Amino acid sequence: MPFQIGEHDFLLHGKPFKIISGAVHYFRIVPDYWYRTLYNLKAMGCNSVETYVPWNLHQPQPDQFYFDDNADLVRFIQIAQQLELYIILRPSPYICAEWEFGGLPAWLLNIPNLRPRSNSPEFLTPVKTYLDHLLPLVTPYQITRGGNIIMMQIENEYGSFGNDKDYLRAIRQIMLENGVDVPLFTSDGAWQNALEAGALIEDDILPTGNFGSRSNENLDQLQLYFLRHNRTFPLMCMEFWDGWFNRWKEPVITRDAQDLAACSKALLDRASINFYMLQGGTNFGFWSGCSARGDTDLPQVTSYDYDAPIREWGEPSQKFYLLQQVLKQYPDASPICEPLLPHFFRYADLPLQQEVSLFSTLDKISFRHDSPHTQNMEQLGHYHGYILYRTFADSHSDELKLRIYQARDRVQVFNDQQKVTTQYQHEIGADIMLQTPNDRFQLDLLVENMGRVNYGGKMLAPTQRKGISGGVVLDLHFHSGWQQYVLDFTKLHQIDFSGSSNSANPSFYQFKLTLEQAPQDSFIDTSTLGKGVIIVNGKNLGRYWSEGPTCYLYLPAPYLQQGDNSIIVFETEGVRPTALRFSDKPIYKTLTSQNL
Repeated sequence: MPFQIGEHDFLLHGKPFKIISGAVHYFRIVPDYWYRTLYNLKAMGCNSVETYVPWNLHQPQPDQFYFDDNADLVRFIQIAQQLELYIILRPSPYICAEWEFGGLPAWLLNIPNLRPRSNSPEFLTPVKTYLDHLLPLVTPYQITRGGNIIMMQIENEYGSFGNDKDYLRAIRQIMLENGVDVPLFTSDGAWQNALEAGALIEDDILPTGNFGSRSNENLDQLQLYFLRHNRTFPLMCMEFWDGWFNRWKEPVITRDAQDLAACSKALLDRASINFYMLQGGTNFGFWSGCSARGDTDLPQVTSYDYDAPIREWGEPSQKFYLLQQVLKQYPDASPICEPLLPHFFRYADLPLQQEVSLFSTLDKISFRHDSPHTQNMEQLGHYHGYILYRTFADSHSDELKLRIYQARDRVQVFNDQQKVTTQYQHEIGADIMLQTPNDRFQLDLLVENMGRVNYGGKMLAPTQRKGISGGVVLDLHFHSGWQQYVLDFTKLHQIDFSGSSNSANPSFYQFKLTLEQAPQDSFIDTSTLGKGVIIVNGKNLGRYWSEGPTCYLYLPAPYLQQGDNSIIVFETEGVRPTALRFSDKPIYKTLTSQNL
């Protein structure tokens, strides 16, 4: 075997080998920059790259698979191979990764009696269908067949969710049946209960630990777990957290670079390492996930910068250069090199060209579904973004009470296209008084899915079904007769800007950027905007929100072109952008930074 797990070391062609890896998520970086990212990973001293594989990106619908553009995993593997980098592949059904629903496709929620991550046919049948499509694409690149994939993961941090070993064995069996013959591993928190629940050490599957500090203490715990089971394995931290993710309304979290370098040295003196993240990238579109604290969901920001050695936008940080000095001390490190640097440009402010209210172009950019009662996003086959629920009702009083049941995540209420209020999470269900002096009125409810929880038991909560699941009560009765408009942001080229505008309502605003030279990277300044998303030439850059802490959206040059570029802002908070501003650096709201 060209790569083996020995008693105390990993063995590459029979010789001890220290894995020095960095995490890069191909799906969070534009493909044109994969080479630069992987080159810089190697220039820092890494000999391997680790990546998750998000199921929901690759199978967006039960009968639809997607492996193009930023989902072209094979191309990413090939680029790594060109750079002589080994790959640790994590194709487990669940990835966490602060990714929407932890990588699970939301259409699973439509399957009766399904329990995610369990040894049940309701879950394992769709898992097998997915892996039967995915694994034949990557198995030819295993090191056993002349490729560069040296290990694959069975499940991710399962010990923080369940302890069903039959489930883990079922995933392993699916992998083996699809020709996986490189060593397999699990990764869990480095404490005894998590390892006992989530590892398959009794089957001689490599257990690895995830942590970001107290390197010796955590490695001692991993070693203790081996000893308790009379096994010997090389020590590895599969996720050495060099930074952290950020959430809306909270301070940016950072980690001291000198502290990271010292902890990394302590770890590398005893074990192999995977820096999580090496470059975090961006949650383009609606892919940002959500964490939970108690009964509150905490959506995460579009940026997945992670305060990593390479920043979201591809620029090496102080951590990068300090880690170079650490890694060059180890014989298995790649040769230290100067990194490839990105370049940024602040485009001139763009004047507003066209605008139209959502209500005036609704038919052009949505699909309509009628039903007696409200249906949630999953029932409508629309899993991300927005749905507008519309009904017409009669009132026999000047004021009518409205209540919305079991809705997530954020509801804007309009009475005859006039904004009434916004309810978010725990506010939803409280009484709303509608002024109804004209008997018949039009009620519109714009509901936004801000991301499903990606970690822990809250993934099983009813709140992960988005849209309106329960219903809408007027006076004391559940109202029936609903038009449901699924907003499809791939249809924005059909927007009818000849319709009426009303900046008090959710609206589309169009700007034109004309480039005579080759495009360059930039940032769109969102500090004066309210809440919404920005689409450039059909590419959804992601969410922005005035709550911060991020007040920018990263605009990679490959999303632009010479000539005319269309930029559309979908703004939901009644803010009319008369100009669109750019920046040559990221912009943050003034919130006190929080150190790890």
